[in-house]
Amino acid sequence: MSVVSQVIIDADNELRYPTIAELRSITDYFSTTNKRIKISRILRDKEQNIIQIASKAIFKIHPDYIAPGGNAEGVRKRSLCLRDYGWYLRIITYGLLAGDKQSIEKIGLIGVREMYNSLGVPIIGMLDSIECLKNAAFEFLQEDQRALISPYFDFIIQSMS
Repeated sequence: MSVVSQVIIDADNELRYPTIAELRSITDYFSTTNKRIKISRILRDKEQNIIQIASKAIFKIHPDYIAPGGNAEGVRKRSLCLRDYGWYLRIITYGLLAGDKQSIEKIGLIGVREMYNSLGVPIIGMLDSIECLKNAAFEFLQEDQRALISPYFDFIIQSMS
């Protein structure tokens, strides 16, 4: 849900007008619209580069994942891991565009911990992989862009912890 939608829903639920703070959050959101769109374009256009950098980083941290018997052993398992990278990158852009982490939670985090546990995927590896994805994305972003998108990566990391 977008910042704007959330403000309206909250005010309506309480039968009131939006507060000054809520209106300020909408103003702040709109003042960063162009940056949010630009970041989303960069992540979209550089997705394969970001995934490649992040995958190299995670397998340096956890070389056992690509070793015989590891969770990412072989081409098939490794491609499934990399597919998840692209998926997380997309839901991060959804949250960024909405200016709200709730869309990330609804689309991608409810039950994710249980799913990975049931598949035998180490949660520490997922936490590290999102951190690697964040660092890889940062290679293509300027400092102010990093500050704007970082909370969305961090939200996923914290939610999985």
